[in-house]
Amino acid sequence: MAMTCELDHLVLGAHTLAQGAIFVEALLGVKPQPGGAHAAMGTHNLLLRLGAHAYLEVIAIDPAATATARPRWFGLDDERTRQKLRDSPCLLTWAARTQNIDIAAHGSPLSLGPIYSMSRGAYAWRITIPDDGALIGDGLVPAVIQWDGDAHPVEQLGQRGCELVTLEGMHPAPGSIAPVLAALGLERTLAPVRADHARLVATIRGPRGIRTISS
Repeated sequence: MAMTCELDHLVLGAHTLAQGAIFVEALLGVKPQPGGAHAAMGTHNLLLRLGAHAYLEVIAIDPAATATARPRWFGLDDERTRQKLRDSPCLLTWAARTQNIDIAAHGSPLSLGPIYSMSRGAYAWRITIPDDGALIGDGLVPAVIQWDGDAHPVEQLGQRGCELVTLEGMHPAPGSIAPVLAALGLERTLAPVRADHARLVATIRGPRGIRTISS
């Protein structure tokens, strides 16, 4: 049974949160707001609202965190990713919201990883994370998330005049990505096209006009 998921947030990786904040402000003309720490993953974040129901998450390894018992999410333990983020923040992947994560995860033709329960402050959610922490489909396949309770980060984020316009994906084998997106009901959100290298590109309208961030 096909699910109906919707884009929840974009994941922008950074070497440090300070680097990520400078990058976002230089690109879009606004500062992301403080988020919090994810103790289980050894990361912390900043957030920026992108319209009514979506946001941008700037995420980095938390230098104050203790060692994690498992690989971090979003490929942050991959040395190639770490080197890339030392040079500049980049779009890692995205997350799609669902009201039934069990059906969504089990119905995907590509494994999204086990479902983990997470929390940060007032927020609690369940999310799919591969055991090795790697990006799925080179970042084009989203993590699936289900927020528990009524609290959602976007409700506490100020309107900064930013809005997600489009999300585009390029991949050497788009036929391996498209069926997963279709099974999640996301084929209209992201329609991957063939290219020599995998790339995820978000177009955002903000105070400085139309800008793009990419992987």
